[in-house]
Parts: sequence; structure tokens; C-alpha cells
Amino acid sequence: MAQTIQLRAEIDDYTNRVLGVVKEKFGLKDKSAALNKFAEMYGDEIVEKEVKEEFIARVLSTIEEHHKKYPNRRMTLKELDELTGI
Repeated sequence: MAQTIQLRAEIDDYTNRVLGVVKEKFGLKDKSAALNKFAEMYGDEIVEKEVKEEFIARVLSTIEEHHKKYPNRRMTLKELDELTGI
């Protein structure tokens, strides 16, 4: 379960109205819940959510399998830059 953090914030009138609309639209009990809902809806556009341990284990397993299958395969920094578009 997510950790709860208390916050005291000064918000402008527009933000207050937006939170009020979100609160009413989704039937939430307070503006704190509205802020959480707003972050849930739009936060992933800015910040990625935490990954689950199962996903990390799967990625590490895939990397390990790749290294076993191709033990001598290496990529230069130039190849990596071209691959990532940098």
C-alpha cells in the first residue's frame, strides 16, 4: 500500500476550483483525494510509476539469458547512440 504524506500547501484560486471540480466529478470526500486522483490521472505523463519487483526480475532474467546466448556480443558507444537516436 502507498505511503501517506501530509502536506500543507498554498494554492491559487484556479487550482482550488480545479480540485473542487475533480472532487465533485468523482464523488471524492475531500480535496486531498481530488489531488491524488488528479495525480493518478495525469502524473504518468511526467513521472513514471514505480516498477514492480517481478518486472525487474524478469528484465534481469532476460538480460542474463541474452548474455548466456551471446557471450561475446558487445556494442560500441557509437552504436548505442545511433540506436537510441542521440
